[in-house]
Amino acid sequence: MRDLRLSIEQGKSVGARIFSAGPYFGSWRQGWNPDVTEDEIFQEVDHWVAQGVRAFKAKGISAEHLEALIKRAHTYGATVTGHLGSGYRSSVNPKDAILMGIDRVEHFLGGDAFTPDRSAYESLVEVDIESEDFSSIVALYIQRNVFFDATLSAYGYYGKRDPEVYEYFEDENKYFTEYMQGILEGRTDRSVNEQFEQIYWKKRETIKAFYDAGGGHLITLGTDHPSWGEFLSPFSVHRELLSFVLSGIPESDAIKFATINGAKAMHAGDYLGSIESGKIADLVVLKGNPLEDIRNTRNTVLVMKNGQTYNPRDLLKSVEGTIGPMGPEDEKAWRPLGNQ
Repeated sequence: MRDLRLSIEQGKSVGARIFSAGPYFGSWRQGWNPDVTEDEIFQEVDHWVAQGVRAFKAKGISAEHLEALIKRAHTYGATVTGHLGSGYRSSVNPKDAILMGIDRVEHFLGGDAFTPDRSAYESLVEVDIESEDFSSIVALYIQRNVFFDATLSAYGYYGKRDPEVYEYFEDENKYFTEYMQGILEGRTDRSVNEQFEQIYWKKRETIKAFYDAGGGHLITLGTDHPSWGEFLSPFSVHRELLSFVLSGIPESDAIKFATINGAKAMHAGDYLGSIESGKIADLVVLKGNPLEDIRNTRNTVLVMKNGQTYNPRDLLKSVEGTIGPMGPEDEKAWRPLGNQ
């Protein structure tokens, strides 16, 4: 990712702006040392910042290690986010992370409704948006100016797939190599995760309540959806936008989640995220008004990056047939780590 970012920045490749993150801090990183010291965390943050990393993500991290990560990252102006939990099995509740100074939180709002005797998934499906517990955690986000990435649609992919959201508006299969398409052909069996189906609908309820309580300026857009041969993440951005709107959030604010809010969350709001004099000329031109139908964000007719224009159809055409192994000899390079 670093090589790709540098290639784009140097004009050798065409691509989006990449804000590099380092590896996970926590047990979700392969080879993570649960006995790592504060000094070792500091040294690692120093290393990755020197490589151009501007943000860090914690997942499966202890409170002690998270506090050290936040402390060191902030000395460089880098941000920290986390896939956190309820306190269950020594996970860190987002409430505690916010009090430590974390910049952003992924997936779960947390708070006192998330109890340490059960997982965050179990707590989430029973959250009462009328409760004091919910009101207090929303108030804490707003008070501390902490951004929240709801990933509304991520769980629905594993559930029953609400037909209003999980539709194909682009032939995503054509971006895979011919060999990969052969591997994927006929793979139609999948199980429905009932808990994730519940989470999908609960998230639509809670994000609207978070928005109504005054948290709209803190909501960002993320997909958190790794593809196993279906629904590629860049197109899933538009499904996430639609999920926000179907939750009852106005189109105009959903667009802010995907633009200026994200820029501010990454400490880039002074030069990216909105069309203003003095900012970098990054924008898209659409056919159709997204304020009338958010699906019109899918109808891109021009992309401008740093003042240079591109035809989005030409860009997409250039990467058809490129994702995945070209043949059996190439499979190992495409397998997830740990499945070599």
